[in-house]
Amino acid sequence: MELSIGQKVAYPTQGVCVVEDIKQRDGGADSLNYYFLRVLSDNSIIFVPTENAETVGIRPVISVRQYRKLVEFLGADFSEVSSDWKMRSREFGLKLQSGDVFEAADVLKKLTFLSHEKKLSFREQTYLEKARFLIVSEVTNADLASEKTFDRKLDELLEKACSKHLAIQPRILAATNH
Repeated sequence: MELSIGQKVAYPTQGVCVVEDIKQRDGGADSLNYYFLRVLSDNSIIFVPTENAETVGIRPVISVRQYRKLVEFLGADFSEVSSDWKMRSREFGLKLQSGDVFEAADVLKKLTFLSHEKKLSFREQTYLEKARFLIVSEVTNADLASEKTFDRKLDELLEKACSKHLAIQPRILAATNH
């Protein structure tokens, strides 16, 4: 994958970055080309060897077509939520680390559903906030919607998905431990 200066990309767990520069840096015996990525949420810089960009999970921000699929996915029902908090935590952590906006959306839907049933643990609350941040920042930085508009739409879509799911998995999670 070839990135260009000024291009916005999604970086797993960090959110949207801008490719600020592509430079060669000496790494001792050999020198490598690096992408200099500025994280838009906190203005930090990440250096990524160009040859490792795909392995790390860097990808272009979503397109209009992917955005439409994401909106549809966010409002759709989702698979059963595990009652085992250890399994949920592992699953949610891996999904957020994948860098896939659809995986983040799945985490967000499931944790929103759980939050209606019980108070989330600190870790699950952190995952919920991270998933929401990753989705909102990608959509808004891809210039597909304003933050205010998308936040409102996201809340509506999440409620729609949770309502659909409630018919399938009714309140069995109220007694789950966390």
